[in-house]
Amino acid sequence: MSHEIEFVNGKAQMAYAGELPWHGLGTQVGDNLTPREIMVEAGLDWSVEKEDVFYARNGEMVRAPKRQALIRSSDNKYLDIVSDNWIPVQNEKAFEFFDEYVKAGGMSMHTAGSLKDGQIIWALAKVNESFSLFGGKDEVDSYLLLSNPHNYGRGVDVRFTPIRVVCNNTLSMSLNGKASLGISLNHRSEFNADKVKLALDEASQKMDSYREMAQFLTEKRFTQDTLFEYFNRVFPKTTNRKGATSFDELMKQFKRGEKVVSRNAQRALEVVDTQPGAEFGAGSWWSAYNAVTFMTNHEMGHNPDTRLQSVWYGTNKDRNIDALGLAVEYAEAA
Repeated sequence: MSHEIEFVNGKAQMAYAGELPWHGLGTQVGDNLTPREIMVEAGLDWSVEKEDVFYARNGEMVRAPKRQALIRSSDNKYLDIVSDNWIPVQNEKAFEFFDEYVKAGGMSMHTAGSLKDGQIIWALAKVNESFSLFGGKDEVDSYLLLSNPHNYGRGVDVRFTPIRVVCNNTLSMSLNGKASLGISLNHRSEFNADKVKLALDEASQKMDSYREMAQFLTEKRFTQDTLFEYFNRVFPKTTNRKGATSFDELMKQFKRGEKVVSRNAQRALEVVDTQPGAEFGAGSWWSAYNAVTFMTNHEMGHNPDTRLQSVWYGTNKDRNIDALGLAVEYAEAA
């Protein structure tokens, strides 16, 4: 099985506190390690350097203008080509910031590791705050996720990430699909820890609004038609063998009893009543939204850590955000 988690000399570059994650990858550590200590245990105590890039031309080696190779110090591994004004953020500096913020916020380290052959470094800390729904039966914990990319086109990203405990679903990283619960910084300027802290303080306050929104979704119910519409918009099918090419045509075929949903939309219709925690808020838009997050977290993709990469950074991150906004839209109209 292929993995997005990096392996060096046969060892997964990941450390975790608590329960064994995914397929048993990584090194288990104590619950009281600092971010810097867990960085070392995960094998992330290395730096990156920029080196000039050359190409062969008429028998001579010519320096490529405005481009440099990003090289890992520990093993001289090539990571990516970056611009000459690209400013790397070293793992040590990123984890030093995380260490200070985690201590000040009363958080505890959860995981840290390397994805995509060292191109993405992450640290995840559990925030000692949570909220619950249905009289405390359905709990949502909050985590702080730091991502330090060593590849072109990605910025340093620090954000709060809600996770539904009953099914371990990573929920949307935005509020109503609009207000961010974190901050992303590009690599054209030096890492500004104070700017990040200010943004995170504001994001932390928005978690209360997120709780209120989740509660709102539990109180609004879907119908068969609106649920079908919702899943078809989250998991769209652009055409089908009966020739439908627009959403209105899909709806007409659905009301005639014809099967027109995509495979993922059909699966979402199946799991909405069977997913972990389905007994909480059955028939509500909270349940509909979590059918989507269950799909993206546990079923879509080749294996658990590729799904993790997609939910945190890829296509399914955007899908979860869009699904949350759509759920609120339908709930408001209910």
